[in-house]
Amino acid sequence: MKLYEKTAVELGAMLRRKECSAVEIAQDTFDRIDQVEDKVHAYLTLSRQEALAQAEKVDERLAAGEELSPLAGIPVAVKDNISTKGVRTTCASRMLENYIPPFNAFVMDKLEAAGIVMPGKVNLDEFAMGSSCENSAFQKTANPRDLTRVPGGSSGGSAAAVAAGEAVLALGSDTGGSIRQPASLCGIVGLKPTYGSVSRYGLVAFASSLDQIGPMGRSVEDVAMLYSAICGHDPMDATSARREYPDFGKTLSRQVKGLRIGLPKEYFGDGVDDGIKELVLAAVRRLEKEGASICEISLPSTDSALSAYYIISSAEASSNLARFDGVKYGYRTKEYENLIDMYERTRSEGFGDEVKRRIMLGTFVLSSGYYDAYYKKAKALQMQIAQEYAAGFEQCDVMMVPTSPCTAFRLGENMDDPLKMYAADICTITVNIAGLPALSIPCGSLEGLPVGLQMIGPRFSEETLFRAAACHEMLQGGPCAVAELH
Repeated sequence: MKLYEKTAVELGAMLRRKECSAVEIAQDTFDRIDQVEDKVHAYLTLSRQEALAQAEKVDERLAAGEELSPLAGIPVAVKDNISTKGVRTTCASRMLENYIPPFNAFVMDKLEAAGIVMPGKVNLDEFAMGSSCENSAFQKTANPRDLTRVPGGSSGGSAAAVAAGEAVLALGSDTGGSIRQPASLCGIVGLKPTYGSVSRYGLVAFASSLDQIGPMGRSVEDVAMLYSAICGHDPMDATSARREYPDFGKTLSRQVKGLRIGLPKEYFGDGVDDGIKELVLAAVRRLEKEGASICEISLPSTDSALSAYYIISSAEASSNLARFDGVKYGYRTKEYENLIDMYERTRSEGFGDEVKRRIMLGTFVLSSGYYDAYYKKAKALQMQIAQEYAAGFEQCDVMMVPTSPCTAFRLGENMDDPLKMYAADICTITVNIAGLPALSIPCGSLEGLPVGLQMIGPRFSEETLFRAAACHEMLQGGPCAVAELH
């Protein structure tokens, strides 16, 4: 029996019926990792012994008749910029190559309490800066749907592990599309939650006002279940929202009758592949037949959003990454003449090209004489984008657009053209700028490569997104399959 092909919901039911054990699920996952990891390169650190010990505890609790979380015994891969106590956390950077955190991220405490099994930490673009998972200091991850292509980024390792069956679920982080874009390119489901609904405590910061941890899986119900486990107020995070959340797995509905779907015209113009637009619109028409209504709306500032995003995110990155100086922790250069020389050599040797590029851009836009011309205008545009979304949601309940303007591009294809790489985020960045939730779900394929449909909702409307996505998934024929790895 190939347990790695089952969804988390299916595995949970099998555990409770004693058709398999948590140890068998974990061992089957590691067997799959041993089978395909040399092709996919999703993991940076494997925690085989720790994972099997976690699984044994779940089996012991089940044998004792304890009532467990729906996630108990489920393998969940964790992006390597999320702090895991006692397990190496590198951010795919030489700067943190040997860093072992003394504490857990808030989400890891919640997942450990739920009884998950963590096979290991997965690859990403260094410090989550990239759209292809090619900026890692250690390895390039391949797309399991086509091993010659990128899995997307920065949560490319998370998406690839789930798509390849090397994990049932995964945690990623999303600053400008880093959960949704790789979910789209790898043909799985990924949710970027409302900003503040999931604690950022223990997430190594890239751009603090945009970063958000979120779940990835092969079914909407699995993703809803994982989101329920990680959301909630955290006093350690000043931006954490104080509110109650339902059990999204239990409240999941597939009813879209009366749902108002908005189609922002700016997302269906130039820059997005025509075949992708056709697949997205075909998916929307299927929902219309189920009772949803459709209207066209406008988000006029969308064309300027990419510039605003890279100004804001790079400015925050330059500030957040100032802590990596060779003094407090992390990499330190071997040879230096004085303190300033140590700073310069450490950062030059420890950071990769993309991280350096963004630090330099961020430092520039925050510098005297340029702050007003760039950063201040970008923040003003951020407010305008949020207001345009608010106006749009007066006409609709959910917006539906392409997740990515293109399908997965070939490994190495865009590495020498940063601007072309940045354009891969054009459909996703406005969501982070406005702090909204958005979900990507497969809606077909183009020349054999997955295409993602992105659903965007008002703040804290995840329940509506899950409902629309579950209906779409049902119409598509069910959860995504594990990749066959050609």
